[in-house]
Amino acid sequence: MTKTRRPPHDPEDLGEVRAEVIDVVTAGRLLGMGRTKAYRLAKADQFPCRVLRIGGRYMVPVRGVRALLGYADDGHVRRGEDHDEKG
Repeated sequence: MTKTRRPPHDPEDLGEVRAEVIDVVTAGRLLGMGRTKAYRLAKADQFPCRVLRIGGRYMVPVRGVRALLGYADDGHVRRGEDHDEKG
């Protein structure tokens, strides 16, 4: 009995995969701030949405940034609602 090697996953099998987290600099720029301010706020736990520390990197869930910008999970713009997801 021999083991059959599985081929590496073909990116086509994953469909349309989107990042769930982005780096703090990218999130900061989307929110209108520069690199230094984004890092300063993340380190002080004052970033306007949730920040994850992964290894030595600060990463921000895309969902939180989208909520701050007024987008629902389905991509539609929401108006007049509270979008804070700091949790």
